[in-house]
Amino acid sequence: MLGNFVNTAAIIFGCILGLLIKNGLKDKYKNTVMQGIGLSVLFIGTSSAISGLLNPESESILFILSLVIGGLIGEWIDIEKRLEGLGTFLQKKIKNGEHNISQGFVTASLIFCVGTMAIIGALESGLRNDHNMLFAKAVLDGITSIILTTTLGVGVIFSAVAVFMYQGLIVVFASTIEPYLSADIIREMSIVGGILIVGIGLSMLDIVRIKTANMLPAILVPALWYLVGKPLIALFL
Repeated sequence: MLGNFVNTAAIIFGCILGLLIKNGLKDKYKNTVMQGIGLSVLFIGTSSAISGLLNPESESILFILSLVIGGLIGEWIDIEKRLEGLGTFLQKKIKNGEHNISQGFVTASLIFCVGTMAIIGALESGLRNDHNMLFAKAVLDGITSIILTTTLGVGVIFSAVAVFMYQGLIVVFASTIEPYLSADIIREMSIVGGILIVGIGLSMLDIVRIKTANMLPAILVPALWYLVGKPLIALFL
């Protein structure tokens, strides 16, 4: 778990630095930084999605089905509303006057958790006690958390909890889940995650308001397809 602890600590430390920097920025600079981050998030999401889709083995329709099915499930559960409720609760507890805690939490959690480094790094940490990939990810996440916190505020720091739990579960159950986490599943999950990050970027730039949180279940649909759907269809063909 060493790699996961270091990764989580880097995010927390980066958020603390980001909050210190944020307090010294004037509003006009914050707006410029927000636009820069929005463009960067768009680029990160687009790169992740396109790199997966360009793979000749990718399922060209699966990401569409994932977004539709996952979006319907998320809308039914209304994850966005629940996260906003959590954000309101945290606002009252920390009393810092911020109104975008849930946005900071969801944005940072997606950026930090979606991608091959989080999954493969946690697997290597759990199976071979090799923490190098998570150490490298800790550096990237730490720097990113500084930048995100300067505009999205204290909500980003709560993503450390999501990262710790997500990667921690993979580390603890690495030997159990490794046989099921194929390259196909990781690739398709990264594609869907990349598209969700694009949605966050569009929302940050005020281009269109997308309920990204309600689409979070879409990330799990590729795993269900490869582990359950595809084998069942093969039985009847």
